[in-house]
Amino acid sequence: MQLALVHARYQLLEIIRIPVAVVGSAFFPAAAMIFFVVPFAGDDPVGATFATASMVTFSVMSANIFQYGVGVAEDRDQPWNPYTRTLPAGPAPRFAGRVLAGLALTYLSLIPVVVIGATLTAARITPVAFLLTAATVAVISVPFTLMGLAIGYSLPSKAAIVVAQVVFLPLAFGGGLLSAPGDAPGFIETIAPYLPTRGAAELMWAAVGDYPVEPLSLIMLGVWVVLLATLAGWAYRRDEGRRFS
Repeated sequence: MQLALVHARYQLLEIIRIPVAVVGSAFFPAAAMIFFVVPFAGDDPVGATFATASMVTFSVMSANIFQYGVGVAEDRDQPWNPYTRTLPAGPAPRFAGRVLAGLALTYLSLIPVVVIGATLTAARITPVAFLLTAATVAVISVPFTLMGLAIGYSLPSKAAIVVAQVVFLPLAFGGGLLSAPGDAPGFIETIAPYLPTRGAAELMWAAVGDYPVEPLSLIMLGVWVVLLATLAGWAYRRDEGRRFS
């Protein structure tokens, strides 16, 4: 555990040295809150609460896909990276440290969204719901972390940036994150349950309010986790083989 914390500290220092990386993770969700949630749903306590939960999901997805997708790909290009894989401690502490750092950055990126929701809208939740929501953030980070790892270990850094950008917005739109629960266009409501973003969003909606989670969305979220874990594991093993062959 101590080695994992050392690696996490190293990862966080690397990120903090480039402040735009931290700002970028929080910018789009915060901007969406200001331009869409505040003027259109800000006065409705229920609508604002669900919309804020959607933007939290949006921020979690953004932070993890870009941090792992682009960050891992860039690390693979560094000459230091192959050396760290030869250390006696093995890859587990380094991987655990990356996950811990990623989770810390994810929670950090949520601060602007939460502050905007609390001060500029009528969104309100109980202390218990707030704690449940904070725990749910860690749960819904899993599929997007795996997606980022699959991208980062599969592609060079320049290609990883493009792929992360390409998958990001379609997942947000297709999962119904940019509309109120049940108010998305018909074709979005049709495809949404089959995307990981919808299952994640429904868990967030259920955490902040009275929302019944659709079984299909949860099943498909589990399917996505398995598929992405398999893809990320394959990409990592392939990259390992290339490094040491």
